[in-house]
Amino acid sequence: MKVTVVGAGNVGATCANVLATREVANEVVLLDIKEGYAEGKALDIWETSPINLYDTRTIGSTNDYSKTAGSEVVVITSGLPRKPGMSRDDLIATNAGIVKSVTENVIKHSPDAKIIVVSNPLDVMTYCAYLNANVDSKKVFGMAGILDTARYRSFLAEALDVSPKDIQAVLMGGHGDTMVPLPRYTTVGGIPVTELIDADKLNSIVERTKKGGGEIVNLLGTSAWYAPGAAAAQMVEAIVKDQKRVFPVCTWLQGEYGLSDLYLGVPVKLGKNGIEEIIELQLNDEEKAMLETSAKAVREVKDVLDNMLKVQA
Repeated sequence: MKVTVVGAGNVGATCANVLATREVANEVVLLDIKEGYAEGKALDIWETSPINLYDTRTIGSTNDYSKTAGSEVVVITSGLPRKPGMSRDDLIATNAGIVKSVTENVIKHSPDAKIIVVSNPLDVMTYCAYLNANVDSKKVFGMAGILDTARYRSFLAEALDVSPKDIQAVLMGGHGDTMVPLPRYTTVGGIPVTELIDADKLNSIVERTKKGGGEIVNLLGTSAWYAPGAAAAQMVEAIVKDQKRVFPVCTWLQGEYGLSDLYLGVPVKLGKNGIEEIIELQLNDEEKAMLETSAKAVREVKDVLDNMLKVQA
């Protein structure tokens, strides 16, 4: 059983490390375009195996996709962060080119692989991967909701002074400020969270969750990697072990929630075939309105990419 992580930066290397230490696969291939970078990261991870007591082999590769052949799952973390002076359109164009190339190479060597996209802007880069993979949309999806709900749950655990293990939550929408945390579907040990915390405090946690990525950037001067890497690894594990976990995942919608032709975060069942089922919750009017607002924001970015593709054609 082989899993590939494309992009050996902080997120990709963290994902590979988690996959190895949890023995999710027999082999984890880490690939990057920077000469020797993936090889060095993979070797460093492998050298922890006697300490952390695991058998998974980590293999590094500089742009040699033949080493990824036969991968069950491929995680794409490749892409550039937005730099000062770079417009949103510039970022979309640059990262779309990277994701396109990676996806084509991945599918060439692993045509049956499930593809998890972590590159930003996430919802639209997942759409880009889907366009270039030419496979069932159930095999191409994005990691965002698990990260966002993890932040939400960790903030709640801190505020309530309880174990994060006991907190379950659902979050929907795009990966960004328009994401839609759903307090009505949030529980602590089966108890509705609204019975344990006052509305103002809960609302402040929801708002903090929406800006969770920005909070990390402001503190570090760069984006997060431990939580995103672990979140992607959790998705890989659900697929490889056919766990049929229910997670919020960026997936292709075709009529669900009244939305079509759009990649957006919704709860799904994740198993060996990828998206086994899209779960439709009964949203109230306020929740529907928030989801539609989020979908509109994602569609605007999608339209930017679509227009770029039309010009290229």
